[in-house]
Amino acid sequence: MEKNQKFINHINKGYTFKGDSITLGGGMIDGLCQPDCLIKIPLKTLNRHGLIAGATGTGKTKTLQVLAENLSDKGVPVLLMDIKGDLSGLAQPGSNNKHIEKRHGEIGIPWQEKGFPLEFLSLSKERGAKLRATVSEFGPVLFSKILELNDTQTGVVSLVFKYCDDNSLPLLDLKDFRKAVQYITGVGKEEIEQNYGRVSTASTGAILRKMIELEQQGADKFFGEKSFEVSDFLRKTKGGKGTISALRLTDLQDRPKLFSTFMLCLLAEVYSTFEEQGDADKPKLVIFIDEAHLMFNEASKALLSQIETIVKLIRSKGVGIYFCTQSPRDIPDAVLSQLGLKVQHALRAFTAKDRKAIKLAAENYPISKFYDTNKLITELGIGEALVSALDEKGRPTPLAATLMRAPMSRMDVLTRSEIMDVIDASSIHEKYNERIDRQSAHEILTGKIEHRKKELELLEKEKASKKSSRSGSGSKPLIDRTVTRQIGRTLAREFARGILGVLGIGGTTRRRKKSYKSKGWF
Repeated sequence: MEKNQKFINHINKGYTFKGDSITLGGGMIDGLCQPDCLIKIPLKTLNRHGLIAGATGTGKTKTLQVLAENLSDKGVPVLLMDIKGDLSGLAQPGSNNKHIEKRHGEIGIPWQEKGFPLEFLSLSKERGAKLRATVSEFGPVLFSKILELNDTQTGVVSLVFKYCDDNSLPLLDLKDFRKAVQYITGVGKEEIEQNYGRVSTASTGAILRKMIELEQQGADKFFGEKSFEVSDFLRKTKGGKGTISALRLTDLQDRPKLFSTFMLCLLAEVYSTFEEQGDADKPKLVIFIDEAHLMFNEASKALLSQIETIVKLIRSKGVGIYFCTQSPRDIPDAVLSQLGLKVQHALRAFTAKDRKAIKLAAENYPISKFYDTNKLITELGIGEALVSALDEKGRPTPLAATLMRAPMSRMDVLTRSEIMDVIDASSIHEKYNERIDRQSAHEILTGKIEHRKKELELLEKEKASKKSSRSGSGSKPLIDRTVTRQIGRTLAREFARGILGVLGIGGTTRRRKKSYKSKGWF
């Protein structure tokens, strides 16, 4: 009992805050949840990013759901990446059962069923408001990093952007950019060389091949108008609840490059748009990235570097980013070191590699005299997790094995009709689902190319006409004069043969010899 009371005092001292907070669950020791021992996270430090990790089926998604619900209740808008499609239940109240009653009885807090304001977003054919961005908004540097280009090829991309800017050619979608690349090495080659320098066809060929690779992952649906506005992710209800915007990505699991492209665009846009606010009482926006390994596994070094830089800087904009994945190893070390909140669900040790991963995961947490962290990670049950956060002064809180509270919303997906009801009630669905294809670089440059073709055709006709008039100045066409000369030479030759024949000196050599003998000339 003395040990348990020391643990309760230790936890309560580390998890008691002056400002507003979110309750995650109850503290546990020796597998039992202790009374009056709540694990809370201060709203003030939720812009310091976080990690939710654990093996499949240990409760990661439910923890994400609990955090999103409580943030919405506190008036903080949430943007979450729903990779598996199992977070749509946030829109509907959950249903109580004996397991929920038992869990919340042990934690010591009441359970309440509740639905939350949900907005469905999409990058592909999934239902929801379609999010797009223009090529121009990326700029030459980010666009080159997405295509994984070298320095020389990046220089060509910069030239394309510069030429289009100078000539008022909007780069809205991928077909605009492709047409511009084709133009600078085709019809517009002379113009480009005079004003911007020579462009290698090898470089432009490599760029076009990279674009095909990006298009094969569905990027042609992402690039275009109308561009998404990050202010739409900051909406609140009339009652003050933060809107939860769920980006449905169930059909993008095999297209990680498109996912990485969107995330880079989103983070860059948020960073450039939001004003500095430092450590406010609560975040302006919290972003949850489920199955985060999809964003990092296929990303190039340049893209990873860009994401790492933005994650480090975006905190000052009042934005928190939370990665949900199976193992901390899925997150680059440079990003992992920036994560203030860590919620570690159970990991399973089936191989030597797994045991090594568990040891490394345990080292991410503060040392505790109450736990053997290395062992405890493998013994946690479903809905239990190791938690360590940052207090209001930015110091790590004590490590706490936590019995996690249950979500208030439905722990299952919505039906098709329920999804349509959410979409029909959307205030931005109509705004983003109107596909706009205004005159841009593709149409303008296509017009230039067609105009140039017509000019060349007229020039060829003029040359042919002049040539024809010159050949007609000798009263007859060239071919007629040639035939006349051949006929003339033939007639002259035959006439000469006739004359020589009369004189006895015509004909072949044999005939001439015979004639000479008959005449006694030799």
